[in-house]
Amino acid sequence: MNLKDYIRSIPDYPKKGILFRDITTLIKDEKAFSETINRIVEKAKKMEINKIAAIEARGFVFASAVSYIMNKPFIMLRKKNKLPADVYSTDFKLEYGTATIEVHKDSINRGEKVLIIDDLIATGGTAEAAAKLIEISGGKVAAFIFVINLFDLNGSDKLVKKGYKVENLIEFPGH
Repeated sequence: MNLKDYIRSIPDYPKKGILFRDITTLIKDEKAFSETINRIVEKAKKMEINKIAAIEARGFVFASAVSYIMNKPFIMLRKKNKLPADVYSTDFKLEYGTATIEVHKDSINRGEKVLIIDDLIATGGTAEAAAKLIEISGGKVAAFIFVINLFDLNGSDKLVKKGYKVENLIEFPGH
């Protein structure tokens, strides 16, 4: 199954000049969604991991299913002020400003190996922030798995240069 066939491309969204890669067409097809989850699980099974984390919100769709299948705890990396208990926070840059993501302080124990799953990697800023949260929590980033890599935006390369293992299922140009 070619998963690329299930990704809808929407020009000029959310702003002019951006070609948005829409995963909703993939997840609404039960066979494509199952195949996607199975491919992520196959990659994850080859890794030594204790927990699975995902970046809000589309990463939750994939990571929670993988977590269930692999019987691993699921950790939510959420936008600022969305988690009710004590949190670690980190800011990161976006094209249009800054954002903050957080994780509960009791989510990750010292030395635990955490797999981070997200729907897409572009420039890598959000992924770097996710790694920072895992590390300030005392954990170690085992790897990243992305459904889509926008290869010409170099986010994946940036993570690899920082020493992280990065996997993806499909690639598209980012522009």
